[in-house]
Formats: sequence, structure tokens, C-alpha cells
Amino acid sequence: MSKRDFYEILSVSRTASEAEIKKAYRKLAMKFHPDRNPDDPEADHKFKEATEAYEVLTDDQKRAAYDQFGHAGVDGSQGGGGFGGGFGDAFGDIFGDIFGGGRRGPRPGDDLQYELDITLEEAISGTEVDIRIPRQQDCDACDGSGAEPGTSANTCPTCHGEGQVRIQQGFFAVQRACPTCHGRGKIIKSPCKKCHGDGHVTVHKTLSVKIPAGVDSGDRIRLQGEGGMGEAGAPRGNLYVRIRVKRHAIFQRDGDTLFCELPLSFATAALGGEIEVPTLNGKARLKIPAGTQSGQRFKLGGKGVKSVRSSRVGDLICEVNIETPVKLTDDQKDLLKAFDESLKGKPGKHSPKAHSFFDSVKSFFTSDDDNKSNNKEPWNS
Repeated sequence: MSKRDFYEILSVSRTASEAEIKKAYRKLAMKFHPDRNPDDPEADHKFKEATEAYEVLTDDQKRAAYDQFGHAGVDGSQGGGGFGGGFGDAFGDIFGDIFGGGRRGPRPGDDLQYELDITLEEAISGTEVDIRIPRQQDCDACDGSGAEPGTSANTCPTCHGEGQVRIQQGFFAVQRACPTCHGRGKIIKSPCKKCHGDGHVTVHKTLSVKIPAGVDSGDRIRLQGEGGMGEAGAPRGNLYVRIRVKRHAIFQRDGDTLFCELPLSFATAALGGEIEVPTLNGKARLKIPAGTQSGQRFKLGGKGVKSVRSSRVGDLICEVNIETPVKLTDDQKDLLKAFDESLKGKPGKHSPKAHSFFDSVKSFFTSDDDNKSNNKEPWNS
């Protein structure tokens, strides 16, 4: 059976660079790898086909021979079916992370996260908070060896201290954690009584966290080197303190803007006036125009939040909620009745919204009745 063109297999042009060829091969190798396509001979064939094309086109001499003579120029150079240095590089890049064979040296510790609740005032002005976290550290009884004091750990006879074993799978080899020592590289016959052979113990540590002014829920503060333990000789991971701002009794926050619901008496809304409103920096005066309605908003510029991501200070938005009087005395009820009587006859002047609404309702029902009248059946006429 004739072989397909190597450039066609990798879907690259004949002038493709080595980086373009490598990228194309990686994509095909990940797609048709035998471990990802068990019992699929077609995928296995395509994987070997792509690998052969990659080996030839990333070798300058082989590529030149192939470009001049085609497959005849390189068929004799493939030897017994082994892979050249080019495939070895791709193998490490592509499959190292999958099978654990590409990692070198001890593994760093994991990054951890701590949820910190703070008040809105603390978030806006900034603060410093002490947190107490559990963390692992080397056992002081065995100095992290995991072996009972006076004894020592022995090198694992299976992996010879490497912590990994090499397993041949088909035409290539992969590395996995040693099943005897579970990746530690050592066998402990007499485990330390304090750490039970783990080599580390859990302690609690108090850390001081500086909260910058303007943080918001979801923001994270990184404490470098305060995360999980790494393997021997490797650094710790980082600790990320994630901010959660508690619900406030008065204000709601949206980015740089603060919102506040402002209860307003019926008399002040009708007559207008000047009232005090709360801000995070004390009180402020707000002028209320006569005839203010519920839901109307007033802006106090520069009374909001200065975010950590901006130099601008946001605004405070006060939304009016007119409060209906409750628990009225008889005299107060009589006054309201008299006031209501004084408004009758001029609804459009004193209550324009209500007047417009009820006119629309009246028009709606009138038009509906007209439609019904025009659509009467003949025998009802």
C-alpha cells in the first residue's frame, strides 16, 4: 500500500516551520494516542503515521531527502522502526504531564484558599486581620523522615529511591508512582509514633493579613509560601485569602457605587425640605424638592467607594421610599380626611399620575365594551 504524503498527514504546507510541524503533530498525537483510543486500530495507525511524518520533517537531512526523492529517500533511514531524537522531545512535551514522566525534581506544595468575612466599612477603609490556619510541617520528632527516632527509612527496592517506575506500554514507556512506596522512594519499617510515618504533622499558625482599601467580595490576597507543603526540597504553595464582604444594614454596594433606601415622610415628600442622610464618612445634607415621589433617586457625588482598581471615588445613590403614616389618632384621621376632601375636584392637578392612570383604565374598558357591541351576532341585534 502506498504511503500518504507526510505534509498531507500533518496538514501543513511544504514550507512549514519546525514549530508549525511540531504544533500540528501534537494535535494529532493527542487525538489518536492509543491510550485514548483503546481497541481502535485505525487510531493506532494514524498515530504511527503522524509520528513517522513528524520524525522525518523535523530532521533537516531527512526532510531534504524526502523533499527531493519522496518516501524512497527516507525509507532506508527508519531502521528497525525506532524513533529519533525528534520524537523523544515531542514525547516529553506531550505525554509527560499525562503519565507523570515529564516532571523533574520534587513537586511544590499546593495552593490553598481561605475565606475571610469582613464588614463593608473594613472593605472600604482597609484593615489588618489575624487569621488562624491549619498547616502541615515537618514532624519535629523524626525531623520529617517518618521513621521512629533511632531508626531510619530504607531505600525502596522496587524503584531504588526514585519514587517512580518505568512501565513499557506497546512501543513506548511511561512512568508512574511506585506501587511499593507510593512515590516516596523509601520504605519505613518502624514508623514515627508522633506522625505515624507521614513525616509531617498538622499545626495551627496565626497570620496577619493586610486588607487594602477598596476590596470587594471575590477579591483575593496572596500570601506567598503559606500554602501546602511541597515534597522534600520543594517550596510551599501559596495561600489565597478570598474576601467576602458581609451584608450591611444600610448600604448595598455595586462596584464603586453605594445604594441606600431613604425613608421619607409624606409631608416632607409633598412640601420638600432638607434632611440628613447617612454616609460611610458621617452625615450629609440632602435637599428634597416638593412633590418627590417614591422610587425617585438622588445622587451624592463622591460619597461612594474608591476601588482598589481605580483612583475615582464612586457615588452614593439614595432611593426615596415614602412612608405611609400608621397608628393615627382620631384628630389626625380627621385632618387627613379634610385634606383629601380639599383635593377632590382637581385630581389632574394634585395627582397627575393617578389621574392619567385612571383615565387610561376608563378608556380601556370603554373600548372593550365598544368592541363587544360591534361584534354581536345577527340574531342578537
